[in-house]
Amino acid sequence: MAEVFYEADADPSLILGKTVAVIGFGSQGHAHAMNLAESGVRVVVGLREESNRQRQAKEADLEVMTPSEAARLADVTMILVPDQHMAGLYRGDVAPHLEPGDTLLFAHGFNVHFGHITPPADVDVAMVAPKGPGHLVRRTYSEGSGVPCLLAVHQDTSGTAEALGLSYAWGIGGTRAGVLKTTFQEETETDLFGEQVILCGGVSELIKSSFMTLVDAGYQPESAYFETLHELKLIVDLLYEGGLSWMRYSISDTAEYGDYTRGPRIITDETRAVMRQVLEEIQSGAFAREWLDETSGGGERFRAMREAERRHPIEVVGRELRDLMPFLTPKAPPE
Repeated sequence: MAEVFYEADADPSLILGKTVAVIGFGSQGHAHAMNLAESGVRVVVGLREESNRQRQAKEADLEVMTPSEAARLADVTMILVPDQHMAGLYRGDVAPHLEPGDTLLFAHGFNVHFGHITPPADVDVAMVAPKGPGHLVRRTYSEGSGVPCLLAVHQDTSGTAEALGLSYAWGIGGTRAGVLKTTFQEETETDLFGEQVILCGGVSELIKSSFMTLVDAGYQPESAYFETLHELKLIVDLLYEGGLSWMRYSISDTAEYGDYTRGPRIITDETRAVMRQVLEEIQSGAFAREWLDETSGGGERFRAMREAERRHPIEVVGRELRDLMPFLTPKAPPE
């Protein structure tokens, strides 16, 4: 049975007695820094001098300095920058300022697990990973609740790495919702697998393929959009609230029967074999090497794929339809 910690298990005094550097102020960074500060922790935000996030951090009344200055000052350093930039930032700005007894924190195990960051033996290394996007980490904290977190210890030099990590989770609101104990390996490999096979890759391909099947068969793109993308939120909400059984209880008998009889024809033994292949690529480090090679080479292929996907017919139709929905505030990524 998994080990889960809550408010009563955490010792807030541990993190309250530290100076915490949060390196980065993006989705997770802004949430961690603001939540910690409101919990009473001394927080410094590490940002490049040219970063356009500096203004946002200062407007939140946070102390801002360069990543190098923040790491030098801090007892605890949480690195919250994209995976592909993390190792370079660590080597240049964080590693030179780590001292014996310091704590190095991550919210994803990617770089440590795959060996792109190797911390010195005299510091604690742990992970506190909220299982939700940063805006939810921030919003739920402000509302008095929190987002569940994962807690893992990679290196426990002091003997108190887990307790400090749990105290940090308290500071961002994680212990209000529950903190699940895991390992860097388990978090990294299951996170990548979930993203690629279901949450992002699998769902995106199912949506696009089902949309194009209807459009190619002569149905209106607008009708196809509603059936294959728009209504997905309703199903996901039901799954979130009560799992598969609650979703199936809430839909029609016709839909439930179609679920049981047609779903296995979509996800076949061949699909499951590919899932296992994807997992093997993650476990072996092949995906990590591919991704870092892509970005170190300039990311031209990645940007081309992003641009092509933004021009997909379902995206074109979706933008038009969302503009007609008064109950939505349409969102779009920057060009």
